[in-house]
Amino acid sequence: MKKWLLLGAMTLILGGCGTFQKIKDIGKAPELSPMQNPSEVYGRRPVVMPMPAPEAAQQQTNSLWRTGSRTFFNDQRANNVGDILTVAINISDSANVQNTTERSRSSAEDSDLSNFFGLENHLGGITPGALTSLGSTSSNRGAGTVVRSETISLTVAAIVTQVLPNGNMVIAGRQEVRINHEIRDLLISGVVRPQDISSNNIIAHSQIAEARISYGGRGIISDAQNPRYGQELYDILFPF
Repeated sequence: MKKWLLLGAMTLILGGCGTFQKIKDIGKAPELSPMQNPSEVYGRRPVVMPMPAPEAAQQQTNSLWRTGSRTFFNDQRANNVGDILTVAINISDSANVQNTTERSRSSAEDSDLSNFFGLENHLGGITPGALTSLGSTSSNRGAGTVVRSETISLTVAAIVTQVLPNGNMVIAGRQEVRINHEIRDLLISGVVRPQDISSNNIIAHSQIAEARISYGGRGIISDAQNPRYGQELYDILFPF
């Protein structure tokens, strides 16, 4: 009983911190997050991946054109730490999965023992065969349906936070937009190849390896859509 009371008290304390802050912010629009180092969007740990052996740089004698350059005078694409590139996110996913499972089983065992060295007379009329006759019947039926449709179309600027030994770049970006007391928060990070970046410095989300894309919101509407912390605690603890 004491454990349950202690758990309830801790839940009220933890929930109360957020509750008091929400009460304090009544009538105010949610605050935007301060600008931060893009490399810290998903933590400080750098990305480490298997890399091929570095190749010696090729010298170009008496040439005004540089290998890999998209313009005659300069390559405008992002290629160094701190450079900015545009990420075009166009997600249009749909899934329709239906599963049905049905199982039934019936089994019976009978030893057919009518006598047991005369000891059956001392068992109150219960024969050994009745004690060793077993039977079971089980059945199971399940059905599940998943229907999902997602469509996201937007662009966001990201910053190069790390250049890997093979030339690939780690990018991270964050965008916040506040509209009528509701903040839409977009986070993106991943690894891109320089050759996948178009001449106008844009890369598609489908060309980002280890992509992490988060699109959500916070504010009055998001609070109304989320269940209360008491309901979440009840759903976790209630076993039925």
